[in-house]
Amino acid sequence: MNKITIYTDGGSRGNPGPSAIGIVIKDAKGETVKTYGEKIGHGTNNEAEYKAIILALEKAKLLLGKKKAKEVEVHMKMDSELAFRQLTGVYKLKDEKIQKFFIEIHNLKTDFKKVTFEHVRREYNKEADAALNEALDK
Repeated sequence: MNKITIYTDGGSRGNPGPSAIGIVIKDAKGETVKTYGEKIGHGTNNEAEYKAIILALEKAKLLLGKKKAKEVEVHMKMDSELAFRQLTGVYKLKDEKIQKFFIEIHNLKTDFKKVTFEHVRREYNKEADAALNEALDK
């Protein structure tokens, strides 16, 4: 497994409100390797989107192992256009909390051969969204 694709979604009910994340990790063939959904406390949609990306990178590293992770290219897909544009340098980061998340993601990226980001429309992120909503409904 030299390349994986990770779909992430984060959301809150009430914004801010109860929050959760959804993560789907797929191998190079597009087969689902692991799906995660978990509550992450109280926060905004944007905070949840960033926490989903952070947790996805952490879980991918655990799944692969530290040594193997260094050989793997990670392609992250998210339906948050804001997070995507901030992570790719199109938008500036103004919120202090989000700046901290950005730095954490930047540091986590060094654990892999390469990490890229892509914005996808919501209908192409249904599995991560389902994991997120299942976690929120529990």
